[in-house]
Amino acid sequence: MKIIVHGGAWAIPDDAVEDHLKGVTQAVKKGMKEKNAIDAVEKAIITMENDPAFDAGYGSFLNEDGKIEMDAIIAQNSCFGAVAGVSRIKNPISLAKKILYDENVNFLIGRGAERYAEKNNISLCDEKELILEREMKRWKKIKKENKKPEDFFHSTVGAVALDEKGNIAAGTSTGGTPNKIPGRVGDTPIFGAGCYADSLIGASATGYGEHIMRVLLTRKVAELYRETDIKKACREALAILESIGGYGGVISVDRDGNFGYSFNTPRMAYAFNEGKEIKAFI
Repeated sequence: MKIIVHGGAWAIPDDAVEDHLKGVTQAVKKGMKEKNAIDAVEKAIITMENDPAFDAGYGSFLNEDGKIEMDAIIAQNSCFGAVAGVSRIKNPISLAKKILYDENVNFLIGRGAERYAEKNNISLCDEKELILEREMKRWKKIKKENKKPEDFFHSTVGAVALDEKGNIAAGTSTGGTPNKIPGRVGDTPIFGAGCYADSLIGASATGYGEHIMRVLLTRKVAELYRETDIKKACREALAILESIGGYGGVISVDRDGNFGYSFNTPRMAYAFNEGKEIKAFI
């Protein structure tokens, strides 16, 4: 199993570096234990959704109303399952995976997605269980000061994996941006923007979603890969994002097991395996 993960591209503060490095390392470790790519991606992302260091699942940022609205996507072989605006799903990536295997739907939002979860044996939780005290304090501070939150808060998580049978899968999960407009959906659940996977390459993005959607960042990586190597494809795709004023990062893996990654933010937490060895960076 070859797997690469990210824990968001943003201005990760010094006092959060250790937690981010531990988080992405643990995600790769968990993903490596799976036999197929789709399960590896799901397990890695669940690990980060459950980790309060990241903006996904438990620890998601709060919107203007002090509520959680999460988005997630998982993809394989040019097919995908996605959810947006869910508040009562502990691990949105697992609901996205359930949708991936449903021939009748690709993308569900809000209450409809949560009803679908119940019908498919994914239990709902109390939204309060996902709200971290740290994020409640951040939300109150934003409200008190009546100003926009600091730049570079995009701790979205993602994973891309290649299994021994040559299958490639990718996934991305997020709680969005701090104090976002209720109902706002960024790039994460958009196939070709926050996540992409076909038979040749898979990619997951993180960063300022409004710009990532405009360039379809992960799809752009796949297109560029047809003309060059995976590392250069990631760098060139980020250059296109930056050319329109966007910032973020992307990770990828190709069918030969090569990893690609690039970011134009102060930091990005990411990790991958080389055999049994796990390497983590920030």
